[in-house]
Amino acid sequence: MATSIKIDDDLKCRIQHLAGLRQRSSHWIMREAITQYVEREEARESFKQEALASWAAYQETGQHLTGQEARTWLGSWGTDAEAELPKCHD
Repeated sequence: MATSIKIDDDLKCRIQHLAGLRQRSSHWIMREAITQYVEREEARESFKQEALASWAAYQETGQHLTGQEARTWLGSWGTDAEAELPKCHD
């Protein structure tokens, strides 16, 4: 699918310069930039939706971990004493 975008001359020159440095086409640079942006924004939206779902679950059940419980668990990662995920509680 072909799509066109309008960019100012300064940005066009910057893209062309970068493309030359990277030995890539301007088209490749723009596609890569758009791909990275979309992936980053999709991840951000996924994180947001997961947070909203977690908040809704907490409001419904009251189940949670304290900040200290989470820090202790995370602090054990990568150690010989790596702990299991603590159980949620009221």
